[in-house]
Amino acid sequence: MAVRPILVIPDARLRAVADPIEEVDDDVRALARDMLDTMYDAPGIGLAAPQIGVMKRIVVMDLAKEGEDPAPMVLINPEILKVSEETQITEEGCLSIPELYYEVERPAEVTVRYTDLEGKTVEVEAKERLAVCMQHELDHLDGVLYIDYLSRLKRDRVIKKFDKAAKRVAG
Repeated sequence: MAVRPILVIPDARLRAVADPIEEVDDDVRALARDMLDTMYDAPGIGLAAPQIGVMKRIVVMDLAKEGEDPAPMVLINPEILKVSEETQITEEGCLSIPELYYEVERPAEVTVRYTDLEGKTVEVEAKERLAVCMQHELDHLDGVLYIDYLSRLKRDRVIKKFDKAAKRVAG
């Protein structure tokens, strides 16, 4: 389909709350294809619709490692039903905050319910990398970025760096 431009902070759309998808139709399926194409091209393991400026509650992911067959997932209107008390700390990055990686603490396991491209309700109990990726991408649907979990000092440094870059481009 099409590779779309990925928004980078400080774009305000990355801080907006996305709207639910009312119906899984051809437009939603085309959007999912574009999102997968964009994610693979970046390359990344996850992408939320707000990252390409579409304010809809849909994310795509593919956690297949190099040499493995692609295993794309499309989550429409996903919601976290349950989180574990146990946490894990992993290094995260984001296509909307390029080339920066920080350690983030999140629940180690989550239960997520979503609608798939066939309109079926799916419930997944996720742990490890899948749990981290799901939480990261679902945060995007609510205008939350992984840097929001960092100390204020680190977060402010990241925001300042990208604000300066945006001003140079605009300037």
